[in-house]
Amino acid sequence: MAGLALRLNPAIDVEAAARAYARDGFVQIADVFEPEVAEALATLLETGLDWDLAFEGEDGRPAVLTRAQIAAAGEPMLRERLKAMLARAGGAYGFMYLSYPLISAYLAGRDPGHAIHGLTEWLNQEFVRFGATVTGQPAVVKADGQVTRYRPGDFIGLHNDVGSEVSDRLTAYTLGLTREWRPDWGGQLLFHDEAGDVTRGHAPRWNALTLFRVPQLHSVAPVAAYARGTRLSVVGWLRNAGPAAR
Repeated sequence: MAGLALRLNPAIDVEAAARAYARDGFVQIADVFEPEVAEALATLLETGLDWDLAFEGEDGRPAVLTRAQIAAAGEPMLRERLKAMLARAGGAYGFMYLSYPLISAYLAGRDPGHAIHGLTEWLNQEFVRFGATVTGQPAVVKADGQVTRYRPGDFIGLHNDVGSEVSDRLTAYTLGLTREWRPDWGGQLLFHDEAGDVTRGHAPRWNALTLFRVPQLHSVAPVAAYARGTRLSVVGWLRNAGPAAR
């Protein structure tokens, strides 16, 4: 990554993190980057991305619209689609947030020469090796990912992260880079039991890595209308190679 040497904080207690994950299927690691690395990465994500809008589409699959597509469709059409999505979400599943799709952008040659592609490469090098060690899953060989930015009203409904792709989602991750957050602003990562109770909840945090085993029922609480910040993170899954390599 031009101008930024991405690396995990060498002070991380990897053995303690691995013990926590083995015990709980969950671990949150503070100060995952050294301060100057976290600052440089957050600044890149805050100022250097052309965001897409991601939401649950009419066919039950993710819909992703670029700024140009939104302009071409017109604001009234977008409002109607989002209104319909919210109506469906009340009885099923829904989500809405700003996104930059790391893997598909990299593979498609989007934004050539952009520093963001260095993050994609790092996720599939040092980060994958670290994730395999902490989770005790040697089958982890790659990571997908997207940068997400939650504004007031953005959310993810209840789901368990089980996907239909060829390679399995073994562990979910969140690299939190939210600078300041008040508890009543919402946006918490919430885990739920079958009775509907919240068993664990974590506010958006600065420079923190969260890893949790798939599947687990969870959601992201809607960001409050009066929130004065945005929830910024890099999220995705650690994956195996798929059945062809087994």
